[in-house]
Amino acid sequence: MSGGDGWQGDVLRDLGAGPQQGVQGSGGYPYPGQEQQAGHQGGQWHQAGHQHQGQYQRQEQPAPVASGLNSPSHAAPHAQSVVDEGLAGVVRSKPQHGESFAARAVRTVRRTLSSSAAREVAEVTHTAAVLQQPVTTGRQIAVTSIRGGSGKSTVAALLGTAYAHYRQDPVLFLEADPALGSLPLRLGAQTRRWTTNEIADIVKPDMSLLDVTGYLVQLPNNAWLLPASKGEIGVMLGSRAYERAVVALRRYFGVMVVDCETLPAEVARVALAASHGRVLTAPATPEGVTSTYAVLQWMQKLPRQVIAGTVVVLTELVPHQGLDLDQVVRQLKTAGVSVQVLPYDRHLAAGGPVRTEFLAAPTREAAARIAADVFQLSQKRH
Repeated sequence: MSGGDGWQGDVLRDLGAGPQQGVQGSGGYPYPGQEQQAGHQGGQWHQAGHQHQGQYQRQEQPAPVASGLNSPSHAAPHAQSVVDEGLAGVVRSKPQHGESFAARAVRTVRRTLSSSAAREVAEVTHTAAVLQQPVTTGRQIAVTSIRGGSGKSTVAALLGTAYAHYRQDPVLFLEADPALGSLPLRLGAQTRRWTTNEIADIVKPDMSLLDVTGYLVQLPNNAWLLPASKGEIGVMLGSRAYERAVVALRRYFGVMVVDCETLPAEVARVALAASHGRVLTAPATPEGVTSTYAVLQWMQKLPRQVIAGTVVVLTELVPHQGLDLDQVVRQLKTAGVSVQVLPYDRHLAAGGPVRTEFLAAPTREAAARIAADVFQLSQKRH
């Protein structure tokens, strides 16, 4: 992940536009006042420096002192590493850029000679304006899939990172997939302590945001992470515990991105029903498209707001998959959903922490577009 002007600034630079275009404010930030916020939150990110694969250093937070900790059952658990120490040297590798140098050079030349650069800058500006819309109540956006390996956690990481960059209110990544979910690794978190199950019984209405964030993993740009587990097999997250956690946390955060279990798991169905916006990820393969179409037909039998507030994200897991994506998108849209494509990206395909500065330009544009699409749907009354 990247602080500063990594999202809109990178896209505008790719389009050949300077910081004065779009909705940039002073200091290269996308809106006035963000430079103060970044100095308080994101400044720690820059000062600490990057480690391998974009992981960031933070001092270990002490156990929070809040009203709910008087009971022995709420004693602070030990922090556990996201990556086992025995595997740390194996899984760390040099991040790869999302597209080759030759592809980036060709893209730059085309945009320099093309007359469409102004239109693309206008589209980026519009996307930023949508992402910065104020909310009266916190928006819950659930990300799920119908099978593993579809890029669900990757999409959740991209969406939350976009919201955290463009918005001034706090953003929460809530993991609701306890089956060894990969969201903490994708976000570059090094340790985890409290889980969704535990928070459900700890957070009280009289607690402040500062009290609550003491139980969370701090991320750049005023974003926070609540993992579902500590990487242990067999830990279950029930629908009741999930509901209690969401009810307890939702008033503290402007946007909450929930990385759910795959359908038709109970927690995923509860999260979809309770969320303001829904994202259904599917691999851009014949099997993925077929299964997704079947799920959409099932969703059509649910209350109308479920499918009307859903965005299907087709993830290209390999380059040149051979599908006619334009035709696939048209067919899936007949079910009444919005459909977006997340193009193949070498950086995302390699796994590990997502660093926006290494994403290919089409990936950054698509991620911001998807985030704006589902956020706009979450604001509507269906």
